[in-house]
Amino acid sequence: MVEGLLKMGFEVAILHRGSHEVTFSQTVEHLHGDPHFEETLATALGDRKFDLVVGMYGRLRHVAQVLKSHTQRFIAVGGLPYRALVEGDRDPEGVPVPLPETAPLFQDEERNRFTFLMALSERVVMEAHEQGHYRATIMRFPLIYGPRQLAPPEWSIIRRILDGRKQLMVPDGGLRLERRGYAENMARAIMLAAEQPEVSGGQIYNVADETILSLRDWIDTIAKALGHQWELVSLPFWLARPSRPYAGRSHHRVLDISKVVAHLGYTDAVPTREAIRRTVEWYVEHRPQPGDEVEKQ
Repeated sequence: MVEGLLKMGFEVAILHRGSHEVTFSQTVEHLHGDPHFEETLATALGDRKFDLVVGMYGRLRHVAQVLKSHTQRFIAVGGLPYRALVEGDRDPEGVPVPLPETAPLFQDEERNRFTFLMALSERVVMEAHEQGHYRATIMRFPLIYGPRQLAPPEWSIIRRILDGRKQLMVPDGGLRLERRGYAENMARAIMLAAEQPEVSGGQIYNVADETILSLRDWIDTIAKALGHQWELVSLPFWLARPSRPYAGRSHHRVLDISKVVAHLGYTDAVPTREAIRRTVEWYVEHRPQPGDEVEKQ
């Protein structure tokens, strides 16, 4: 995303806590501060003003409040606060396929505070937009894959292949569908929103890769990238507990991305199967150490 903004001609500053430093193709200013609290974020920003802020880190509800006095354009990147994705089969309306932006959001703080706060944060952003503090866009991202992810489910599959496993457990035949997002593709969506503020202002978009793969397709594509053959052993979801880190939940997770396609002209920068191949190559070249933080995640 930073590289994309640089190519668009922006002078870019990134704000982070300073635990990890990253270099880019051009000069990028680093602001160090904690975006999880209004006080520490306000201190880090001082009296700075920005033409555009992309919020991807920290507590969005606090970021949204502080930025009222720092920018006139805010693109907020968050997750999926949909009730159906929390309730799954318990939801009386089931899990829509595909899942549109208008689907009911999760509202029960006692049952799942994290998703409740996700929905609350979106309300804070849109209230600031309606009050005229800045022109806001919210982008709901799926599970992201690609280099440098914090908890990459692909590594759970790649590691087993590198260890020479001949079988892999998959729940319910690996038929669950999920629309994921390659990092470079998701960055492209942000660029499109940044380029079209009149269109994207005040809007909420589901964003994900155009191609939808089943879990079995996902695993097969990873194995093919490594020239590996194995037997996929199907077990009922309730029994296949060791597969949870790479298989996820039992219900489909298919976002409806027709709105971002129609409004902003979104298309994948990198086709899904090629994106998976690039992801596999990166993790083979940058292998997490057994038992390190990546594997713990």
